[in-house]
Amino acid sequence: RVANGLIGLGMKPGDTVVVAMENAIETVEVLFGVMKAGCVSAPLNLTISDEAIAMMIGDSKARAVIVSNDQRGRFSALIGEGAGLHLIALGESDTRWTGYDEWKLSQSSSPPNVDIAPDDLLNIIYSSGTTGRPKGIVHTHLSRLDWAYDASVALRYHGGARTLCTLALYSNISWVMMLCTFLAGGTLILTRKFDAGEFISETAKHRATHTALVPVQLRRIVDHTEFSAEKVKSMLAMMSCGSPLQADLKQRIFDTFPAGVIELYGLTEGVATTLEPEEAQGRMASVGKPLIGTDIKIIGDDDLPVPVGEAGEIVSTGRIVMPYYFNRPDETEQAVWRDGEGRAWLRTGDVGRLDEEGFLYIVDRKKDLILSGGQNIYPSDIEAVLLKHSSVTSAAVIAAPHDEWGETPFAVIEVTKDANRDQIMAWANENLGRRQRLTGLHIVESLPRNPNGKILKRELKKSLFAEHSQ
Repeated sequence: RVANGLIGLGMKPGDTVVVAMENAIETVEVLFGVMKAGCVSAPLNLTISDEAIAMMIGDSKARAVIVSNDQRGRFSALIGEGAGLHLIALGESDTRWTGYDEWKLSQSSSPPNVDIAPDDLLNIIYSSGTTGRPKGIVHTHLSRLDWAYDASVALRYHGGARTLCTLALYSNISWVMMLCTFLAGGTLILTRKFDAGEFISETAKHRATHTALVPVQLRRIVDHTEFSAEKVKSMLAMMSCGSPLQADLKQRIFDTFPAGVIELYGLTEGVATTLEPEEAQGRMASVGKPLIGTDIKIIGDDDLPVPVGEAGEIVSTGRIVMPYYFNRPDETEQAVWRDGEGRAWLRTGDVGRLDEEGFLYIVDRKKDLILSGGQNIYPSDIEAVLLKHSSVTSAAVIAAPHDEWGETPFAVIEVTKDANRDQIMAWANENLGRRQRLTGLHIVESLPRNPNGKILKRELKKSLFAEHSQ
């Protein structure tokens, strides 16, 4: 019905539909209806700024916008008058918006007569913009099917799977889990937002078998007073994604969750590795091996592959890799590394290393490296030391401008009550290498994060060192 409704509005295959909805059954209807019409969905993150949303609506070349009822006012102001967009919202119709239920139920339930090729675009997912202006990451019907197939094998999907989805359906991991679930013939359980207590009760109530969480959510779950292994015993595959899982938390999860945790390293652009529970012992710092159909290499600053064990940029190739960034030919080309045979690989911007068995270890984000006196300093190494202090609950290390050394490490941390800044900084510098020592430390109530729990280091640099950058 949704597909026929879009076609009735004059939407053609390849036209973009912006979807700005919270997790709900209607959201799934819309996403699959857009797909069935041969159109391209652009699901948006509702927590970002109005400026970013307006940019995405324009960048995606949207011809229709479908929103939750409470988003009408916001999007009316963003779109303005005379934009020529088809506007649909949950709830009843008004002078500007068509009511979703009335519109949907008035459509034919017969399958639409639309020819869809494997390489036709399916969706555009916008990057979080943590390293600059958000980019539209494109996936086709075939690449999405490959994501679903390859991930369903690695993540142990089956016909009785019940996936508890707490992450919003604009994110890549939510798409992957949704498609894996339906490919296997399972059940999708949606929550509108994450709450640790609700996660525990919903898992027990529905006997959920699969989920994906970011590390900050996992920590809140195991710290919750209602948590017990008995209440989550139905979980067969719990994925940790978004940022590296700290070794101490990973071990704690293995000790308390019956099935352990599958750590997933990946980019929306199309690279994914998994560390299975049976592989984790002795490799707690690893993020595992690539999915079937995916290959990774490590290259140095000279763009040549490095020896096993050496750190360099992670590059990936395979059938789940995006074809391009939407409307960004120059940035698409910059994201490509070509091997000696001319084969294209995706540059991840992450620094990592491979061991002799092919297990991947993430070292840091390439753009987060601190260049001090001509030497590379990895913030993640310093963050790992800080997190060993009993008063430190979260840490981010960034590059501070320095007249003599160029850049030096500066830490921003979240702490428990009654923590002493000077004591923590002195303790850290006693436990760090000479080049790693902090030249500054700042305590905050909460670090800036995106909806996936990733710390926004760019925002920290902007707020702390704005005067210097100007």
